[in-house]
Amino acid sequence: MRAPAGLQDLLKRTGVVIGALLLAACGAPRQAPPDAAAEKAFKVVTTFLPITLFTRAVAGDCATVTPLIPASTGPHDFQAKPGDLTALRQARVLVKNGLEMEGFLDRLIAAAGNSKLKTIDSSRGVATLETEEHDDAHGKEHAHHDDHDHTQGHDHGAVNPHIWLDPLRAVQQVETIRDGLIQADPSCAEGYRRNAAAYAAQLKQLNSEIANQLQPYRGKTFVAFHDFAPYFAQRYGLKADYLVDVPEINPTPADLQRVAAEVKRSQLKALLSEPQEGNRSFNALAKDLGVKLVVFDPMETATEQASRDPATYISVMRRNVADLRQAFGQ
Repeated sequence: MRAPAGLQDLLKRTGVVIGALLLAACGAPRQAPPDAAAEKAFKVVTTFLPITLFTRAVAGDCATVTPLIPASTGPHDFQAKPGDLTALRQARVLVKNGLEMEGFLDRLIAAAGNSKLKTIDSSRGVATLETEEHDDAHGKEHAHHDDHDHTQGHDHGAVNPHIWLDPLRAVQQVETIRDGLIQADPSCAEGYRRNAAAYAAQLKQLNSEIANQLQPYRGKTFVAFHDFAPYFAQRYGLKADYLVDVPEINPTPADLQRVAAEVKRSQLKALLSEPQEGNRSFNALAKDLGVKLVVFDPMETATEQASRDPATYISVMRRNVADLRQAFGQ
C-alpha cells in the first residue's frame, strides 16, 4: 500500500536531512571546541600583585599568567611551596618588580632548574630613589642598573622598590614587560603591543587626573605607616614621611615622637594606614594626636578577584588619592 503523496514528500525531505547528517558525520572529522588552556599554552609567572596586574594587562589572551605569590599575601610574607617550583619549571617567562623586592627569587629559580626560563625585570631603566634616613624622605634619584646586587631578606636595601605607585613609572614597567614578552613569544607580538598601548594610555590618563587633584597640595607632607610612598610623592610634588621602613618592623619610641612632631608641624589631619597594617602603636598614635586614620593601599595584596582585573590598579589609585585628600583636610 502506497503512502499518500503528501506523506511521501515528507518522508523524502526527512531522508535528505538524515542523509546529510550522516554524510557530515562520516566525512571530515569535526573539530573539538578550542581549549582555553591550549590556546594560551605560553605560560608566564609573575611575583606579586602590581606585577601580576601589569602582566595580565599586556598578556591579554596571548598567555596564561600565574602569580607565584597569592593575592592575599605580600612579598614580605611569602613562603615558597613545592607548587611554586612546578610553576617555574613549566613557565617560559618570569616577570618581577626587581629592586630587591623579591629577595627570595634567586634561590627559587635555581631550585626550579628551568634553563629556558626568561626573567623580565620590570624595573630596568626606571629612575629610582635611594632609601634614606628619615631626614630625607625624598631620597636621591639615579638610574637603576641590571647588575644591582640582590639580597635575601625583607629590608628595602639601597633603593626603594615601590616604583609601581608612580603611574608614569608604571608605564615604563608595562612597556618593559611588553618588550620582554614580544622577545620570548614573537607569535603574539601584535597582541602584546596593542594591549600594552591601551593600558599605558589608561595609566597616563590616571596620572593627569591625580596631578590635577593634588595640585593644591604641592609641598605638603603626609605620613604613611611604612616607606612605600616616595615615588608617588615625588611625582606630585609632595613630601612623604613614614613610621617604619618595612611593615614587619616595630616602631621605636623615637619613631613615634618624630611622627608626632611632623603631624603637628604640618597640621596633617590623618595618618595613612594600609589594608595589611594592623599596628596598634600607629592606631594609638593617631588617637593621641587627635587625627584620623585613612587608608592608602600600596597594592602589595588584594582579593583573588581583584588580582585578575588590571583595572584594579586604576581604581585603587583613585581611591588612594581621595583618601589622601582627606589627610590634607579636604
